[in-house]
Amino acid sequence: MSQPIEKSTHPVTDRVRAALAITLRGCDELLPQADWVAKLARSEATGLPLRIKLGLDPTAPDIHVGHTVVLNKMRQLQDIGHTVIFLIGDFTSMIGDPSGRNSTRPPLTREQIEANAQTYYRQASLVLDPAKTEIRYNSEWSDPLGARGMIELASRYTVARMMERNDFAERFKAGTPISVHEFLYPLMQGYDSVALKSDLELGGTDQKFNLLVGRSLQAEYGQEPQCILTMPLLEGLDGVEKMSKSKGNYIGITEPANAMYAKLLSISDTLMWRYFTLLSFRSEAQIASLKAEVAAGRNPKEVKVLLAKEICTRFHDAAAAEAAERDFELRARGGVPDDIAAVTLAGAPLAIGALLKQAGLAPSSSEAMRLVDGGGVRVDGTVIADKALRLPPGCYVVQVGKRRFARVTITA
Repeated sequence: MSQPIEKSTHPVTDRVRAALAITLRGCDELLPQADWVAKLARSEATGLPLRIKLGLDPTAPDIHVGHTVVLNKMRQLQDIGHTVIFLIGDFTSMIGDPSGRNSTRPPLTREQIEANAQTYYRQASLVLDPAKTEIRYNSEWSDPLGARGMIELASRYTVARMMERNDFAERFKAGTPISVHEFLYPLMQGYDSVALKSDLELGGTDQKFNLLVGRSLQAEYGQEPQCILTMPLLEGLDGVEKMSKSKGNYIGITEPANAMYAKLLSISDTLMWRYFTLLSFRSEAQIASLKAEVAAGRNPKEVKVLLAKEICTRFHDAAAAEAAERDFELRARGGVPDDIAAVTLAGAPLAIGALLKQAGLAPSSSEAMRLVDGGGVRVDGTVIADKALRLPPGCYVVQVGKRRFARVTITA
């Protein structure tokens, strides 16, 4: 039998209410909220921190700011004294998470998993406090299970409940194959919660089913069930699709500060507030104050600059954020930044189309011609309209659009 959560033993203090407010900020769902309040009250009364788990499968080598939505929440809970467990799913990555999939996800090789995992925690440490973070790998308890243990685990969950998952149900209805190993993924993720004795597990909204499996398995193993906290999936720069590298609408947390700053300034004034809520460490009161200032007439760009500088400072430093702001404003005024790429090209006189392609300012000669036709190419500040232009030997500052520059030296 599962151990019940005592809801009335410990008083709900102002500190507990404050911790609940921190938990709820920006979240999609907290289930069950009453149980989480009881856990917080018990922790406050006993001085024992709660165990808060986030699992990430190293399916790609890098993390973008969309991933940091849940990491930010972990940091907030870490800062009020709870134990944060950053779980690297080196075992579950070999199965492949079927969440939200309409086809079987190809399992990764061990070599791919290890290569990706090497960078995961280093990047996550840009958000979490490394000194207060427990790092675990789920192969620690999953590998020793063996076939006998896996069968025993599988006996604790039914096929009927597994088919309640929307993605499984839709694939079954459509006649799309579902591999048996895919049923193992939510079971193994749930077993992670048993192994770690988790009090709270975080995930994106697409992880809700998996998180609930963990809660169910803990009860099966006689543990107090964890609560679950789902966080929204952050929209990418387009404001429509989920942030994703494959969609090209992402901001990588290891990108140069200049690129990060420019991307954040490109988001819409409406999307800016969602980014503030999910990415900023400013308080809700501070964000509400900024909203009121914009409603009263303050230029939204000024507020967006605050967000961009905060994010750049977090993943780089304050000096890099200031430099990124100066670079952005210089480019916006048509000025030439100091750190542009220097390229040396041979073959003078060099046709403008070949120059743009070879300097990396256009993907092809035909695209270069299109850019010239559109008036988007400048050489030493002069708009180029002649597609037949050939440049003699010399050094030129070449600009494409507002923000792409190269200092090109042409030799004979």
